[in-house]
Amino acid sequence: MIHLTRRHLAGLLLALVAAGPALARDGRAFTDATGRAVQIPGHAQRVFAAGPPAAVLLYALKPQAMVGWVRPLKPQDRPFLRAGLAELPVLGRLTGRGDTLNLEVLLSAKPELIVDYGSVNATFADLARRVQDQAGVPYVLVDGSFAAMPQAVRQMAEALGVPERGETLAGYAETTLADLDAMLADIPEAARPGVYLARGPEGTETAGRASINAEIIARVGARNVVDAAGDGLANVSPEQVQAWAPDVIITVDPDFAAKVGSMPEWQGIPAVANRQVYLAPSAPFGFIDAPPSVNRLAGVIWLSHKLYPQAAKGDLHRQIADFHELFYGPRPDDATVSALLGE
Repeated sequence: MIHLTRRHLAGLLLALVAAGPALARDGRAFTDATGRAVQIPGHAQRVFAAGPPAAVLLYALKPQAMVGWVRPLKPQDRPFLRAGLAELPVLGRLTGRGDTLNLEVLLSAKPELIVDYGSVNATFADLARRVQDQAGVPYVLVDGSFAAMPQAVRQMAEALGVPERGETLAGYAETTLADLDAMLADIPEAARPGVYLARGPEGTETAGRASINAEIIARVGARNVVDAAGDGLANVSPEQVQAWAPDVIITVDPDFAAKVGSMPEWQGIPAVANRQVYLAPSAPFGFIDAPPSVNRLAGVIWLSHKLYPQAAKGDLHRQIADFHELFYGPRPDDATVSALLGE
């Protein structure tokens, strides 16, 4: 998530003031991840997700309550989603890359609850408080860090009034991560690869170890070779990647994946020389980030098989199909999974 501009936030609050009486708060007490006590509806039927990570989690937990998407879906995403959900309007977002909120559309959607899933620092807590106070719309924040995922799923499910669904998804997350840890326990540090995350068509946008965009690399026991400071994205040179000498390159850009083998500046890097460059699947949501939400559990499974092919257990195709069915609804057939995995 990113900061709203001051001008945009002022316009948002002024626009929401007029809607306040129609969106009055009532219901039950709820304490969000920042410790804010919020009065929320008992069973909210109209929920607005403030950013892309929240939209994925809301879709997985209570799709019937979604009032819209925060960004346009791609044509290839639609077959993986529940019938009718892909047709919801695109409203824009309060937080996230690209401040695209359309205030008039948001107000006409009349949300009973606003939820966000991601950073829970003072900046976002203050935004939530101000929007809530001015608009009369309850606004809750849930911790989006990888370590907090099972707990966060349960907390969001509580806010949405679907605790049983939350327990199912949180249990899946716990089992998936426990299976990962059991596998990693038998893999010595020396056998764990150095990984570079390549973003953009030139592969030179990346994320350091403190970035939520690359959090999954460390979680699967690998070593992120990028030592850039900060918790956001960074731009580096191919020469720097040469110096880092990653064993594996994970990319989220199909153009880069297709051409890296013939790019002179990338030759000699172990990952390229050994054909260990992998394009992360991305439909309906990315396996690595895009956005950094519960979709990353599919990434854990996929990366386990890519990074540790001798140690990973289970059938990758079946595991991905199971994940899609549980979190997204439709179960993809074998041919669809093969296409998704680039096989």
